[in-house]
Amino acid sequence: MVTAIVAVLGTLAGSLLTGVLQHYSQRTARRAQRQDERLTAVANLVAALADHRRAMWTREHLRMQGADWEEARAESHRTRSAVTIPLLRLQLLVPALADTAHVAVRATYALRGAWEAGETGLAARREHAIAKTDELVTAAGRHLAA
Repeated sequence: MVTAIVAVLGTLAGSLLTGVLQHYSQRTARRAQRQDERLTAVANLVAALADHRRAMWTREHLRMQGADWEEARAESHRTRSAVTIPLLRLQLLVPALADTAHVAVRATYALRGAWEAGETGLAARREHAIAKTDELVTAAGRHLAA
């Protein structure tokens, strides 16, 4: 009789321990998945900003030279549109980075019309946009490491 009680208690304890371990394992997996989603959101926005920055540089440089910039203009419209979804995703997944992300986006958008400021003005705006994107990456690193 005592052996049967010990066997039942051992089975119950084993089941309980298995359930607790499974719960913690699933929780850890969900946390890792959310972290991966956040990292991907940051990476996608940074990539979209780099694409748009490059397109705007090309567009404004062609305008300064007086060259045909219609194709570059169409490309810059496409890359600007491609920033929207990664920005929204970042805002939803990592709200703490939303303000920093908006600053980086606005700095990149500020390349528009830089041809009027000349080569130096265009380069300065580009460097500013790169710096703001780098600040986003740094803030994301701090936030995601916490």
